[in-house]
Formats: sequence, C-alpha cells, structure tokens
Amino acid sequence: MEKIVAAIEKFAPPETAEPWDFAGWAVERGTDVKKIMLALTVTPDVVKQARDAGCDMIVSHHPLFFVPLEYADMPIYCAHTNLDRAQGGTTDSLIVSLGLKGTGEGFLRYVEINTTVADFEQKFKNVRTVNNRNVQNLKKIAFCAGSGSDFINEAAANGADALVTGDIKFHTALESGIVLFDVGHFESEIGVLKVFADLLPVETVFAHEKSPFINVNFC
Repeated sequence: MEKIVAAIEKFAPPETAEPWDFAGWAVERGTDVKKIMLALTVTPDVVKQARDAGCDMIVSHHPLFFVPLEYADMPIYCAHTNLDRAQGGTTDSLIVSLGLKGTGEGFLRYVEINTTVADFEQKFKNVRTVNNRNVQNLKKIAFCAGSGSDFINEAAANGADALVTGDIKFHTALESGIVLFDVGHFESEIGVLKVFADLLPVETVFAHEKSPFINVNFC
C-alpha cells in the first residue's frame, strides 16, 4: 500500500492540493493490495463493484467529504486538486484526448491553435457553447477540466479566446467576454483514470460510471 500511495503522491504531491480539499486517505486500512478499482467518484455502487471484482482498494479523483459507515472496510484514497494541478494530470488528460498539446501551470492549460469555433465544437460529443461576441476564429484556448468557470477572467487576461471546462452557470455564461465550451464535468475528467492506471504498480480495473445527466444533446 505504501508503494501505491508513494506513486500517486510523487506524481501529484498532496501539498499542492487546495486547503479546503479532502485529498488523501478517505478510509485508511492496513492491507495487502493486489487489485485496485479506479473511479472518478466513490458511490455505493462503485464500492459494490469493487467488492464484487475482488478489489482491495479504491483510488478516486473526487474526494469524500463524508465517509458512510458502510465504506469503512474498503481502503479509499483520493487525488483531487493536486491531480488537477499536476503536469500530465486531469486537464492535460483532456487535452491529450483531443490530440492537442498544452502548456501552463496551476489549474489552467493553454493550447495555441488555428481553428474556428464551429470546427472546434466538433471535437466533442456534447457541448454547450457560449459566444456572446460572435467570435469566429480561435488562436488560443484555455482548458480546465471539471468545474473551471472561476478561471474565465484569468484565461482572458492570458490572451485566451476561449475556455473549455464544465459546470458553467447561466449568469456566468451571460457575462463571459470569451468563448466558453461547457463539455461536462464528468466528460472532461473521466480520462484521468488512465493516468492512475499507468502510475500504479498493481492490477487495476475501471469502475463502470456515467454522467448523471442522461439524454443529453446540447448541439
């Protein structure tokens, strides 16, 4: 178990997590770990999947702010905002999945590009686009996987024409001075589980998860 945690924390140091974050151990139990379930979010169904699959541990991206008693026998470790900040972490995984290469530190990454808003939309299965200024061409796009609307002004200040993220609220969209692509919280983050799989020195399996939003068709 120590090697597992060491591998994660070398990649995504826990001291880089936000002060409010519950990254790290949610349930810590000494055990011999031979098989790990990887999940974006720990739910009762994911815990059941882990047990049914014979997993000794769950590693997730989203933290648990409250640990139900029925989870107490399953070791659970979470890497959240520290994984978001890490080079090759959450946002970088999203960028790579699009066949692009980003640069940047902190929570934002930037991609230099030469494309149109219409063409860029085609990279996503479901997307809500905000384009208050009727921008046609994009030269620089900021990315923040998950819920990144707090970084709109920072992205604009750094010369980005657009921001790709999730969880954009109505008034935030209404007031944005740059193009916004809301591609979904789940959809923008789920790819980071492959990073865990590559990091960990034991067998891993992916939980069966899906976005809570169904029958989505934003286009």
